[in-house]
Amino acid sequence: MSLSIRNQIPGTVTSVTPGEAMATVRVRLDGGQDVTAAITADAVRDLGLAAGSAVQALVKATEVALATGPVEGLSIRNRLPGTVREVATGAAMASVRVSVDGGEVTAAITADAVGELGLAAGSAVTVLFKSTEVSLAAV
Repeated sequence: MSLSIRNQIPGTVTSVTPGEAMATVRVRLDGGQDVTAAITADAVRDLGLAAGSAVQALVKATEVALATGPVEGLSIRNRLPGTVREVATGAAMASVRVSVDGGEVTAAITADAVGELGLAAGSAVTVLFKSTEVSLAAV
């Protein structure tokens, strides 16, 4: 199946913390970073997720934020250091491709944000996305 979701990052489940309705699933990405996904308990069961399961972490580009300075005091669990590879800016929106260890993440942000952050190829950034915005696909 092909998906329109730009960010499809391979990894391996390292832990599943079940709850009554939701579970948190920790995934070690192929580049070594850890990502947390908050998905339904039904999805964990239906996908057969357990430590060692191969997955793709899926994150829509519109759910990715970028920071250029220190990131502290946020509830956002997923924070990946990276380097801007490419910026494609339109009249209102921009697509920013960021190299992270073991892959690439695309962020769809406003053109104003690109300008205010001074983003260009080579800029150091932190990629941010909430655990509730991560979907998992069994591989």
